[in-house]
Amino acid sequence: MKTNLTLSERGEGRPILVLHGGGGPLTVAAWADHLAATAPARVLTPTHPGFQGTPRPEALDSIAGLAATYVDLLDDLDLAGVTVVGNSIGGWIAAEMALLGSERVTGYVLVDAVGIEVPGHPVADFFALTPAELARLSYHDPEAYGIDPSRLSPEARAVMAANRAAIEVYAGRSVTDPTLAARLGAVATPALVVWGEADRIGDPEFGRAYAAAIPGARFTLLPETGHLPQIETPEALTSVVTEFVAATQSA
Repeated sequence: MKTNLTLSERGEGRPILVLHGGGGPLTVAAWADHLAATAPARVLTPTHPGFQGTPRPEALDSIAGLAATYVDLLDDLDLAGVTVVGNSIGGWIAAEMALLGSERVTGYVLVDAVGIEVPGHPVADFFALTPAELARLSYHDPEAYGIDPSRLSPEARAVMAANRAAIEVYAGRSVTDPTLAARLGAVATPALVVWGEADRIGDPEFGRAYAAAIPGARFTLLPETGHLPQIETPEALTSVVTEFVAATQSA
């Protein structure tokens, strides 16, 4: 199934595909600019269909479907030596991409990803949280980075509501797949799991379990960082990603 995608590109160099989380493409846009300039790299940031007002084909209704869509994108663009970086739900998509085993990808970076189930460490119930509660669980410094929806325009609030609806279509209300952790044992591509020390959407032990499920995966904990390192500590995230890209490209 071919899907028309909204895709932004910036920079030149090694290709890096950046996959946003449930907050939509704006949560990775500024970091993508920074990464493209710093690496340097050709950074591609697709918008998951259904987010930010984009159309979603009715048949595209799962995380696995999004993963296949992005593997097809790499084929269509004839890219090689790609690093895939995904945050939150984007990390889950990246994990499913890793299971598809594209030879175009040299490494995957899962940043505070959701998707697996870890006994004793549940993912926060995103749909039951108020914006203030979500910020408190998402950021080391929620006062600095939280968003008050009452200050947004009606159009912006409508986009937020549509994004939440898209999350439920793709990931369900639990944003987990009970089969994923066991399936990740088949991943054969280098992987790095990056986690915010203050993330309470999925805590650091959840992140360590994610890394343990992927053969050979490294785990890196970022201090004073929550669920969205690309917003809260972008320089630290850029540093670990560029180090990983260099290591996998030279291997």
